[in-house]
Amino acid sequence: MKKVLSGMRPTGRLHLGHYLGVIKNWLELQEKYDCKFFIADWHALTNKYKDTSELKENIRQMIIDWLSCGINPEKATLFIQSGVKEHAELALLFSMITPKSWLELNPSYKDLKFNLYYQYLRDFLAGKQIKIIQTPPSESFDEALKKATGKQKNKIFEEYLREAFHRAFYNQKGIDFKGLKEMLIKFGIQKKIVEEVVRNLEEGDVGKDIDTLGFLAYPVLQAADILIYKADAVPVGEDQLPHIELTREIARRFNNLYKEIFPEPEAMLTEASKLPGIDGRKMSKSYNNAIYLSDSKEEVDKKVLQMKTDPQRVRKTDPGNPEVCIVFDYHRIFTDKETVEDIDKKCRKAEIGCVECKKILSKNLNRFLDPIRERRKEIEKDLPKYEKMFFEGTEKARKEASETMREVRKAMKLWEF
Repeated sequence: MKKVLSGMRPTGRLHLGHYLGVIKNWLELQEKYDCKFFIADWHALTNKYKDTSELKENIRQMIIDWLSCGINPEKATLFIQSGVKEHAELALLFSMITPKSWLELNPSYKDLKFNLYYQYLRDFLAGKQIKIIQTPPSESFDEALKKATGKQKNKIFEEYLREAFHRAFYNQKGIDFKGLKEMLIKFGIQKKIVEEVVRNLEEGDVGKDIDTLGFLAYPVLQAADILIYKADAVPVGEDQLPHIELTREIARRFNNLYKEIFPEPEAMLTEASKLPGIDGRKMSKSYNNAIYLSDSKEEVDKKVLQMKTDPQRVRKTDPGNPEVCIVFDYHRIFTDKETVEDIDKKCRKAEIGCVECKKILSKNLNRFLDPIRERRKEIEKDLPKYEKMFFEGTEKARKEASETMREVRKAMKLWEF
């Protein structure tokens, strides 16, 4: 049977985006393959090493979330990464044979740095109450700027802000701060604010959390996570493909240097969750815009009411456009097809108001979450019993990992103690 391995970092409670992007896929995989799903607590330290006060609680919440959603320890091996010390040993040995250039050229490494800096830039400007709105990507910035009103000239067109920062970031000498300043001023942002944000980017602590050996080498640890169980396949999104290719290269290099022990795992492409947060941005704990699997009915109702709708629909009597409405994005997933079609027609004819539309969504979201809530209550009543399932899974994983390490030490002519 095909061996499949996947993991998640315990960074907080799981939300609907996690369910649609990962958990839903795992539920299908555990029915077909020999699956191992692990809580990647060591990986959580790569950029969260300064404050580990919530790590244990995050692991507990992840255990509860997984089991509440139906991830089954009788169908898959569930374990905690740091409980299998052999992962670290294999990662160390792999680091001896992995060229540094492989890691530095990994596009995911560069992309993570870019996203960290860009998120800081966005959040800083949002804190200055400079709103971020979208414009058609087909328009050039200059054309959009000409059409903008005086009020809009003090706002950021997100498409072009990201493009401007992309140009400033991806050059051989680091961030082109002078070019970034010029572009931000061109956006209409006050010079004082521009100088402050650029100074913080240039001289502050932004990015220092990932300027560590652990962050640079985390793909090596990831390769060890996969290869130590001789996994045949790893479910990943498209952005993770470079990591799988690097894992394959490390496996090939080891096999060529010593002995053919490791298979070259294939990527099982999964569709990333397209569900936005309640404010239209990517659903994220850091944006405070997520609907969590553990949210109560009242919390869900409140968050749905806060969702942004068609910005052009000011009054209930105005026809709406479901294509630009976040609420409708949710309806497509959580509401039956017939009702979705009915809402689409009525919205365009102004026959249904946004509040009524949101109430329908709340009802359907809560119907989806109710079984998860019920299982959560059962698990929380006797959490040590369910934690034990992960301890048993960790021991099972460790036995398999130990067998692989015996092969590795023998191949590398290391002593067996």
